[in-house]
Amino acid sequence: MDARIDHLVTAGNSDPAGPPVHENNVWIVGDDREVIVIDPAHDAEAVARAVGDRKVRLILLTHGHWDHVRAVIDFARLVDAPFLLHPSDAFLWEQSHGGVGFGPIEDGQRFDVAGVTLEARHTPGHTPGSSSFVADGLGAVFTGDTLFEGGPGATRWDYSSFDTIIDSIRTRLFTLPSETVVHTGHGPSTSVGAESPHLEEWVARGW
Repeated sequence: MDARIDHLVTAGNSDPAGPPVHENNVWIVGDDREVIVIDPAHDAEAVARAVGDRKVRLILLTHGHWDHVRAVIDFARLVDAPFLLHPSDAFLWEQSHGGVGFGPIEDGQRFDVAGVTLEARHTPGHTPGSSSFVADGLGAVFTGDTLFEGGPGATRWDYSSFDTIIDSIRTRLFTLPSETVVHTGHGPSTSVGAESPHLEEWVARGW
């Protein structure tokens, strides 16, 4: 199998005129012919350059926060590909792209590219529609802002829930093999085995 995971870091700001202060991970899954792109953040042209002449089959979005979705429409136009988001994050999508539709992601939905299957797992808590994508053939899961090195993603908004994100991590992510590599929305990658022993510590501290 020639499928692989390519990684790009892009940066931006909620104020387009301001300096880039948010760094996001962009994940490209596929081979030399075709790919799926996960969270093409901030800089559509930079992500398109990283894709090169490969066919983009799909754009998958882990959740609807502005830093993950703001460049999606421009990127989709550059590569002529559909973009998908869990419908529970439609209210966040509207804040960035009011009046523009997107394809829905359903829990358990499977997406094939380059001989690899990505399975969507609904992992709410950070946002109501947060989704992770499991690539069994590559021993990896793409968690967006649900799970990071050192703990869960932020739950400071009124639509977020710490209890829900802990449940998502416990039942949807930590059931994966311990060697599964966790590719996050920001910062370094980690693994299920490195993070799972600390779950009760996170519960005790409350974040």
